[in-house]
Amino acid sequence: MSEGVERNTRAIEGSVVTDFADRMSYGGYLDLGTLLAAQRPLSDPEHHDELLFIIQHQTTELWLKLVLHELSAACVLLREEQLAPALKCIARVKHIQKTLTEQWSVLATLTPAEYAQFRGVLGNASGFQSAQYRAVEFTLGNKNAAMLKVFSADPFAHELVGRALEAPSLYDEFLRMLARSGYPIPQSVLDRDVTQAWTFTPELVPIFADIYADPQAHWAAYETCEELVDLEDNFQLWRFRHLKTVERIIGFKTGTGGSSGVPFLQRALQLTFFPELFAVRTEIGP
Repeated sequence: MSEGVERNTRAIEGSVVTDFADRMSYGGYLDLGTLLAAQRPLSDPEHHDELLFIIQHQTTELWLKLVLHELSAACVLLREEQLAPALKCIARVKHIQKTLTEQWSVLATLTPAEYAQFRGVLGNASGFQSAQYRAVEFTLGNKNAAMLKVFSADPFAHELVGRALEAPSLYDEFLRMLARSGYPIPQSVLDRDVTQAWTFTPELVPIFADIYADPQAHWAAYETCEELVDLEDNFQLWRFRHLKTVERIIGFKTGTGGSSGVPFLQRALQLTFFPELFAVRTEIGP
């Protein structure tokens, strides 16, 4: 038997703080009273699986808050020529993306029969209305001003998404950094209307081809390109996992928010963030 363990009970060390009458506690620091009271199922009688549905989406929103925090910081750091810390932010986002993608497997334990018993209480609530998700998409360059009207009844959400719409994307900041470093980024790219969705710009492909032709000579740019490719790859995996989870649970029913459901999600897979970084692969090698 290990020292300090008797009858399968571990003794509390004398130095462990147990009195929190006037000290900061774990629950106090994290405001767990507020956090754990935020799950309020609406089904009556309460359906066992509604808590799963709520927690799945609430935890997603918490992770999206951190993704926005990191991407916003990365944009500022690129603007300030601090590439290394910017890449650290992007690396953290990549780990969060993997967690978000894996999280779909938890929701996938919800069967069609179980979901059908409380789906009605959602009304028109839908993940399509996630302001943070939309702000992430906008920050990565996939902008759509028409989305703003979804948030017109929520001033905080409208401001969040509007701010992301007006700001240069992560890709914009990277291309501007490349221009400052001497790469021949077209002036039309540098002066573009950043409120518009990024569209494929063929003039950039030869620039990236030169970078990929000699990674050692262009290591900083080369490494950043690959980090951005990882971001988009991860995002598409998340979208696909979302699509398959929805298909598994509701089939081809329309979405609660009014969309066509699975077909609408399938079209999202056609959206892109950094198309030139994928197009350049065709130009590499024989």
